[in-house]
Amino acid sequence: MVASQGAVPLRLHGALLFLTALLLFAALDATAKYLSAFLAVPLLVWARYLVHLLIMLVAVAPSMGRRIIATERPWLMGLRGLTLVAVTLLGQLALKSMPLAETTALIFVAPLLVALLAAPLLGEQVRLRTWLATVAGFAGVLLIARPGGSLAGAGVFYALGAALSYAAYQILTRKLAATEHPMRLLFYTALLGTLAMSPALPLHWHGAWPTPGQVLLIVSLGVYGGVGHFLLIRAFRETPASLLAPLVYSQLLWATLLGWLVFDQFPDAPAMAGMLVIGASGLSLAIGSRR
Repeated sequence: MVASQGAVPLRLHGALLFLTALLLFAALDATAKYLSAFLAVPLLVWARYLVHLLIMLVAVAPSMGRRIIATERPWLMGLRGLTLVAVTLLGQLALKSMPLAETTALIFVAPLLVALLAAPLLGEQVRLRTWLATVAGFAGVLLIARPGGSLAGAGVFYALGAALSYAAYQILTRKLAATEHPMRLLFYTALLGTLAMSPALPLHWHGAWPTPGQVLLIVSLGVYGGVGHFLLIRAFRETPASLLAPLVYSQLLWATLLGWLVFDQFPDAPAMAGMLVIGASGLSLAIGSRR
């Protein structure tokens, strides 16, 4: 009885950490969208992962030593890292031409894709609930990216590409989580992101240095990403994933609020309906999985 009572505050603390991480991710997206008006997106992605890598080297690497890079599945680790780079790059390209809330909603189709891809890739059973939720989720996508709407076609393409990459990232994380240390997973994403985007520097940087204010915002991208992922790890240690999964859609609320406050952009009625449908579809999967 005592253990059960003690577990409740711990789970609430984990949920608070999880919600804070989602707020940081929404802030990262909003900051990247703002900076993309002044700087090339590949440069922003490179800087985001470089700052994240430096944080890992200073805060984590000294205590872990060689264990931070020692892995028996380097190819899977590398592929997982590259899928997250694709999520970041495609997501920021989408944000450059689309509102924050709608872009976030389209990328949040990823859990529905994971539910479908889990059958052939992970051997999990796809239930009728999954098919119905997926169909409803894609109906929500059509409401957001409807023909004749105001969203840029290229932006929608980038957002859906980010969703597919994010689904692949989640599946690879499932395959690796049982054998890899969480901090090693986090380190490899930062390392691979930095290495993968470094060739973009000579192609997209033309000698114009950012202002001091822009430098601070660029550094904040890595801080938001690194601290956000660290909080996620802590949250999953304290609270079961089945309890945290339904909370992930709170990021849609953060994105809508920041899009309105920072960019004066608010979804129209059909887009808002589509966002609600996608959120409800994902929640039904999360709750069904929990049961």
